[in-house]
Amino acid sequence: MSISQTITDFVTLAIQAGGWMELDRLYLQNRILAMIGEESFESSSPRPVTENSLDLLDILVAQATANEVIQKDSTDLEIFEAQLMDFLTPPPSVVNALFAQHYEKDPAQATYYFYKLSQENDYIKTRAIARNIVFPAETEYGQLEITINLSKPEKDPKQIASERLATHIDYPKCLLCMENEGYKGRSNYPARTNHRIIRMNLDGESWGFQYSPYAYYNEHSIILSEEHRPMIISKETFQRLIRITEVLPHYFVGSNADLPIVGGSILTHDHYQAGKHVFPMEKAEIEHYFELKDFPLLNAGIVKWPMSVIRLQSPNSEDLVAAATLILEKWRKYSDETVSIRAFSADGTSHHTITPIARRKDQLFELDLVLRDNNISTEHPDGIFHPHKDVQHIKKENIGLIEVMGLAVLPPRLNEELKEVENYVLAKENQLAEHHKKWADQMKNTYSFTKKNVTDIIQKEVGQIFTRVLADAGVYKRTTKGQIAFKRFIESLNEGR
Repeated sequence: MSISQTITDFVTLAIQAGGWMELDRLYLQNRILAMIGEESFESSSPRPVTENSLDLLDILVAQATANEVIQKDSTDLEIFEAQLMDFLTPPPSVVNALFAQHYEKDPAQATYYFYKLSQENDYIKTRAIARNIVFPAETEYGQLEITINLSKPEKDPKQIASERLATHIDYPKCLLCMENEGYKGRSNYPARTNHRIIRMNLDGESWGFQYSPYAYYNEHSIILSEEHRPMIISKETFQRLIRITEVLPHYFVGSNADLPIVGGSILTHDHYQAGKHVFPMEKAEIEHYFELKDFPLLNAGIVKWPMSVIRLQSPNSEDLVAAATLILEKWRKYSDETVSIRAFSADGTSHHTITPIARRKDQLFELDLVLRDNNISTEHPDGIFHPHKDVQHIKKENIGLIEVMGLAVLPPRLNEELKEVENYVLAKENQLAEHHKKWADQMKNTYSFTKKNVTDIIQKEVGQIFTRVLADAGVYKRTTKGQIAFKRFIESLNEGR
């Protein structure tokens, strides 16, 4: 296919996306010609486009590289690609208008439109995400989901050096600010020219709805405050989460905790994560129901899960918010030294918070409250309720919202390291990392490995370790002592405030 035909097809997709009209064809054609360093154009008629947008993008980038407009693998390549894909992305006002038109018919139709657009314009890095290694893991808590995250590109030494020399710029303030929409990017900041945000009004406050560029699950989205302010779990958090499930009833929505160690990676900007995905924790059943005397019509119970989860269900959103607020207030002040649970340090530092997740179940609102504690000790300097040392060879990072719900996001180093573990247990030449040796020896003593079964066994064992990781993060252990202590906290909820 000639470069002229590629440009023609690319412009056709741009017009079909809704941001341009046929009258704009020559204008777009000339803009793209200039960007890729071409000076002439052979007449080429519009036709039904059979190639996808990413394939056309690759051809245009290859031509720009051949014309020395852009260098392959340079730090400017991402910026260049986003600028090209911006032609396939209607302006924010048009995207919001089209979203609203779809929403009037069906909220799911609206999110599908926006999700598809975000994939086709390469804001969602579908090809990078496809590199992730994903497998299920059967456990006593159901089937967990394991991901070895290979989607985010590694930085080469030249890029790292250029970032070190780059002038510090405090704009946008962070990756979740509204100001990212359409931002060109720079050597130490991602390109966002093709980025769009749907505006949302949540009880009088301005919020934005967007998708995650490196999605970990189906329709992985982010709902962010227009105001750049720290994350805080509060009554207002529960109100917003429930309100979002009214606006997007086909989505779950949750928040990372608001404290270090047990929180997410970005605590400086108030935001939530949502999506169209059923996580393992959602499938887990309530194993012990209890009553909250102030809320007689509300279902409440402890979920069978390695972390400490209270599930609330009610058709009345106000009751749900009030009950969740009661639990949060109690938990923030609650201590039980018999199980190493301390609400405050000697200096008054607060250590208790909640990871909340909301969803709809037909006419019911459902809210899961995961109790979190970020204390440290001499024995566990990384966190008492954090992955302990003996499982950090698999996962040592924070256990955030996604992991809490049963989806492991494991570091990319494991892609190669687990191959060496396989070689080791098969008695093949290997470069086994020292931190995996004890685990690998234990498996050798337990299993009879063959070339056919080795991958399945190791993946199963990784799933068991992730279960342990979640258990480490659970404040009330799945022991008789731990569950009795959990019920003591539950009983305190019916005592005077």
